[in-house]
Amino acid sequence: MTPWATRPETAADAEAVRAVNLAAFSTPGEADLVEALRADPEAWIEGLSLLAVDPDGTPVGHALLTRCHVGGRPALALAPCAVLPRAQRSGAGSAAVRAALAAARERGENLVVVLGHATYYPRFGFTPASRFGIRAPFDAPDESLMALALDEGRPVPSGTIRYAPAFGV
Repeated sequence: MTPWATRPETAADAEAVRAVNLAAFSTPGEADLVEALRADPEAWIEGLSLLAVDPDGTPVGHALLTRCHVGGRPALALAPCAVLPRAQRSGAGSAAVRAALAAARERGENLVVVLGHATYYPRFGFTPASRFGIRAPFDAPDESLMALALDEGRPVPSGTIRYAPAFGV
């Protein structure tokens, strides 16, 4: 595994972030989602869009945390996460996710939710969201809807997730 350098996205990275998401997914949906979230001041949180970069500084991986709410309380949604095909399975995605979670902790955030691969996200500490009494506003497999408490000393809200409008749910 390459020890990937990570850094927050800057305004100059928008095209590179779009390119990473376009290359990682079969449709432009995730790339369009990032742009819509970036344009939403209620969802976008400066410093919570993290990149894994090549030694020359080229972004190869991306992890995004945006504002959502659980039971009316502020939380974060992790989505999308993307890696250029040439850097997949090299640790670039994990580095970007870890950097995003660390940045969220430093900001004093309490909870992150993710809808994703049940075999991938537990490595970061995610567990089924149902254990916290958290549910999606749509049908989602229990093992795929996960949550992570960033501050064990604070209570975790329960209830239905309200995603930013860009998610379309």
